Amino acid sequence: MYLTGFADEASKNIEGQIKATLELGWTHIESRNIDGKNIHDLPDADFDRVAGKLEDAGIQINCFGSAIANWAKPITEPMDSSLAETRRAIPRMQRLGTKLIRIMSFAVLKDRSPEDQIETERFRRLRELLKMFTDAGITPVHENCMNYGGMGWTYTLRMLESVPGLKLVFDTGNPHFTPDYIKPKPWPRQSAWDFYSHVKAHIAYIHIKDGRWNEAAQNTTYTFPGEGEGDVRRIVKDLFQNGYDGGISIEPHLAVVFHEDKGESSEAAMFTNYVEYGRRMERLIAAVKTELQTGPA
Repeated sequence: MYLTGFADEASKNIEGQIKATLELGWTHIESRNIDGKNIHDLPDADFDRVAGKLEDAGIQINCFGSAIANWAKPITEPMDSSLAETRRAIPRMQRLGTKLIRIMSFAVLKDRSPEDQIETERFRRLRELLKMFTDAGITPVHENCMNYGGMGWTYTLRMLESVPGLKLVFDTGNPHFTPDYIKPKPWPRQSAWDFYSHVKAHIAYIHIKDGRWNEAAQNTTYTFPGEGEGDVRRIVKDLFQNGYDGGISIEPHLAVVFHEDKGESSEAAMFTNYVEYGRRMERLIAAVKTELQTGPA
């Protein structure tokens, strides 16, 4: 098992992202945005500079947090952008030795019913993307975010049945704010534990977010891990009980940054918050492992 994270939540630039990772004593980053651009969209010269900085620091990119087939891309439009992102990502991943890439399954069509989401075309496109990556020795992992596969565990399983070989990255913090399209209208929010329980056999990677849904305001208040509705501790315990030995990636998403009352700049507060989140995740993991060895305190 290793710890990693979306270090663009610590700093916008690669120097700050590396600094936060080293501060935690970690050796991996899940790379998403650098200087405001996704790693697969950086100009070649900027990517070369980033690759050099990572090599010098001894930091590896374990996963590309790509925008491929994500919630901003309707299935009713051509998949040209996702294909282009895939073609740019593959040689960069090969250069960095990165084996995982986060993908999605295109945006939910709000003007259609949950059972009228153009599934056949979604699955065809995912099979095409899967083949491109696996032919290059790379494993795409689908995230349960604001996309078809995130609509509920039955949709995920239907997708996996139709896209053989596709694996999952399960995000603990997405279910609590996502409508559960398995149930009748008005759709309640999903249960992280229920979703996880039904798909865990297909999970290859984990994202850790946590938070609480505010029904009146229709928004989320993000929390430190284990303090929200993401069933983080329960899921982590179950993972370890079942021999999970993959990556655990933090994605704080906190609306109110830790120590903001100390008068820090926004950049300094981002850094402080990310490191604190990582340390709390380490403590949660250590407590779970101790409980598994000795029983509840």
